[in-house]
Amino acid sequence: MKIRTEALHHLIDFEPFILVTLLILLSYGFYKLFLKDASHERHISLGKQYKLISKVYQFLVGFFISYLLLFELSKSWPIALRASLYIGLSTFLIGAWLLVRTSRILLLQYLFLGSMRAGVPLLVVNIFSLILSFAIALWGLSYFFGIDLGPILATSAALSIVLGLALQDTLGNLFAGISLQMDRSFEIGDWLEVFIGGQKTVGQVSEISWRSTTLIGWTNEVIHTPNRTLASAQIYNFKKGELAIYRSQVFKLPYGVDLEKVRKILLDSIKSISGVRHDMAVICYISENHESWIGFKIAYAIDDYSTQFYVSHSVVEAGLNALYREGYQVAYPHLVISHHSDEPLNKESY
Repeated sequence: MKIRTEALHHLIDFEPFILVTLLILLSYGFYKLFLKDASHERHISLGKQYKLISKVYQFLVGFFISYLLLFELSKSWPIALRASLYIGLSTFLIGAWLLVRTSRILLLQYLFLGSMRAGVPLLVVNIFSLILSFAIALWGLSYFFGIDLGPILATSAALSIVLGLALQDTLGNLFAGISLQMDRSFEIGDWLEVFIGGQKTVGQVSEISWRSTTLIGWTNEVIHTPNRTLASAQIYNFKKGELAIYRSQVFKLPYGVDLEKVRKILLDSIKSISGVRHDMAVICYISENHESWIGFKIAYAIDDYSTQFYVSHSVVEAGLNALYREGYQVAYPHLVISHHSDEPLNKESY
């Protein structure tokens, strides 16, 4: 394939170079203005990316200047023309890499504004980078080498149909992942209860990829759920700081206790427990009337799903200690067997 010299010289000029430079400055300015409150880890990650862009940009400047000098020398020194073609093509590739990389970071930062707490799943950003890279590659082949893209695109369309049929599950997971991301059904860091076919899966979202969503369970088990399955499942999202999450504990006491006093003891015992939302109502009521005990249920709200077991332990411990201090003992199941016949029991009576 022969490089079209005029097309290359027309593109490798000051205007495209300035546009790439402005895009980098825009991205960096966006970062400094709007992401001041990002986490320390986020600043470290973005800092590394901008350092890499800065180094590659220095190469772009060097190749761009070299190309301009060689192109001027080619007028009196023919061998410089051939060298300028390769330098110019390298300049284009470096500039295209910077364009894709900077656009990717700019999109990442824009999406991150809407999810400052948890971060951004990379699915949409990766798809955007892939499409942009593919478009630049096709345009470059057509522009620099004069390749007719019509037959290639026609062949690609036929190939896409074949691949689409062969990769139905994969594509289903891909588009389901996009749908989940666009609907913002959940974010990284959210705790989910997922009901699939009558089974419940509980975990915290750690990653949303093109194929699956990764949850981290209570005992740090890694749970990979296909996006296609997740999109059709029933999901309860326990996002921290939004809707209150209600939990309850039952205390069983024997008959004969002062009902109102027990309620007051249990309500007072929960007042000093951290993790309970004291701005929400705490209620205590009789929930069971068993033959051996009366059940008092105390219901309270928490704002962090991940602390529910710690909080429930504290509620039970505080409630039992308060009851014991007041002289109350919890009930235990018992069975009374009475014999009403005057005849003594024998083996046949059992």
